[in-house]
Amino acid sequence: MPYATENNLTDLARKQWEACQSPRLRKIMQSLVQHIHGFVRDVDPTQDEWLMAVDWLAKTGKLCSGKRQEFILFSDVLGVSMLVDAINHRFPEGSTPSTIIGPFHIDDSPELPMGANLAEGLSGEICFLVGTVRGLDGKPIEGAKLDIWQADAEGMYESQLGAEEPRLRAVFHTGPDGKYAIRTIAPPGYSIPMDGTVGDLLRKTTISHYRPAHIHFLIAAPGYETLITHLFKKDTKYIDSDVVFGVKDKLIVEFKQHPAGKTPTGEISEKPFLVVNYDFTLAKSKP
Repeated sequence: MPYATENNLTDLARKQWEACQSPRLRKIMQSLVQHIHGFVRDVDPTQDEWLMAVDWLAKTGKLCSGKRQEFILFSDVLGVSMLVDAINHRFPEGSTPSTIIGPFHIDDSPELPMGANLAEGLSGEICFLVGTVRGLDGKPIEGAKLDIWQADAEGMYESQLGAEEPRLRAVFHTGPDGKYAIRTIAPPGYSIPMDGTVGDLLRKTTISHYRPAHIHFLIAAPGYETLITHLFKKDTKYIDSDVVFGVKDKLIVEFKQHPAGKTPTGEISEKPFLVVNYDFTLAKSKP
């Protein structure tokens, strides 16, 4: 192998990764080498700048845990998360659109019976989520799993608060009619976490670090493609400037105001409440 020079180093590095046993890994690593070398040649970093970048990545990794993923947040604000989502979820026309999972999803949320209060004991504007999970043929899907999570009335997630018990997250299952009805509170728009490395980076820009009001859903059912999506509040602040590019027209919904009285879950509310009515449509799994 010839000795490396500035001119031949990219080719030498690409050739070295031909040693991958997996053709897929070989393609990935050779492409990574090509693009990251191109990036370095384009920005012409100093040694100090490159070491700063390595240090920033190390600090970002240390912030990641089972309840917080700073690297996912970085991917989100670069638009990479939405690009990967778009490539991997080319659902048929009529399916509910997908969007990013975000940095705050937590596995193994508690299972609650349909109609339960996701926000038990928490303050905030009462809100009910109602609708049906269907297939593209219009038929309701029994036993669909709805994994739901959201921010509280102050725009904070469980992991940001260090809560010991599950907070504003749970799993529900649809019955034979495919319907769901869940009580919660209305989330506000909020800033993405600015206390980490991504926040440090954004403070050096004039980029808005806010997201519009939304609720997260991960919906899965046997025989259907898993759907990860949000429902966004119509006319909310930041709906046209989501820092992570997650908004799609078909996911913008009305949080409709209702007077005090009987609610979608059959209880009587002494206060006015909001209702979000949305039917999710799942695509059949690919063969």
